[in-house]
Amino acid sequence: RYAAGDLLVPALLQYILQTLALVALLFVLSRLDKPFLQAIADRFGEWTARIFCFVYAAYFLFSALLPLLDLEKFVYAAFYDTAPTGFTFAPFFILSAYFCVKGIKALARSADLSLFLFLFPFIALMAMSVGQTDFSAVLPIFGEPIKGTFKGFLSTAPHFSDVALFLPLFCGYRYKKGDGKKIVLSYWAGAAFVLFFLVVFLGIFTSLAPREHYAFIKVAQYFPALSTVGRLDLLFSYFLTVILFFYGCLPILYTVEFFSAGIDTDKRVLPSAILNVALLVFVLYFNQRYNALYKIFENAYPVFWAFSVLLPVLSLFLLLKKLKKEKDGGRGMLKAKKKEKKYA
Repeated sequence: RYAAGDLLVPALLQYILQTLALVALLFVLSRLDKPFLQAIADRFGEWTARIFCFVYAAYFLFSALLPLLDLEKFVYAAFYDTAPTGFTFAPFFILSAYFCVKGIKALARSADLSLFLFLFPFIALMAMSVGQTDFSAVLPIFGEPIKGTFKGFLSTAPHFSDVALFLPLFCGYRYKKGDGKKIVLSYWAGAAFVLFFLVVFLGIFTSLAPREHYAFIKVAQYFPALSTVGRLDLLFSYFLTVILFFYGCLPILYTVEFFSAGIDTDKRVLPSAILNVALLVFVLYFNQRYNALYKIFENAYPVFWAFSVLLPVLSLFLLLKKLKKEKDGGRGMLKAKKKEKKYA
């Protein structure tokens, strides 16, 4: 909406910013002989680590709100010709509660499944779309006023706070030589898919792109063969929707994980149930107030940058002094072995 023809520029700048933060965080992990959360406890004290967990739990809860409404609207647009009832989206929270109880291991299993569900449908959709794509629509780069591009860069921060999503995985992770390159390259492999999709999307809809919502279910609709075989592209969109379900569970899962770590418990059933019921009520109430919430998120870029960029950079302070030696005794919540087992 703001960057117009320079749609790629804000996204590319966001990926560069997130990469710099990710590299800073990986550098810290490469110099530590312990997981990230254990390092915070040893350097600043156990209660500081607990506060860190509670603050990030609050952040992930906040970051989950708008994506939940987006996911609900996308599902309604992709699967229903008429407006469904308000409780149609409720089964999602059963899946979310299950993920929260199972913990990080459920995320690992869903990641394996998501790779299979993503690659073929995405390639198929792009193959149907490139023939109708005007690639000159993305040129010239930096052809739009810098003010609009910068506004687009700021407003998209909630959608590109990727390093914050890495952080829970690093809390119980010991860095191994060569891991940094693999992680950064994997991150940019995902970025390449997003940037290519944006090129195709802008090349098809050109000046109408800012008005087109739920692009995955529309981007291949002009493929000539669909007039004969029907909307086969929607089948591929349904596979991608399954991945969106997993993605929608992610910040909710992280909220429960950090909260449970903060109170030093492995019992997630009650926090998971309370949180998911509360989020269901939230979705039912705010599904008619989407624009108001979107406006809040659009101007919340300082919050997302604080947690996905500033904190990884500030983690360099963990290296200023030699970390205290790990004690053999003490409570288990912040012990490295327990955290490694918990986040395995």
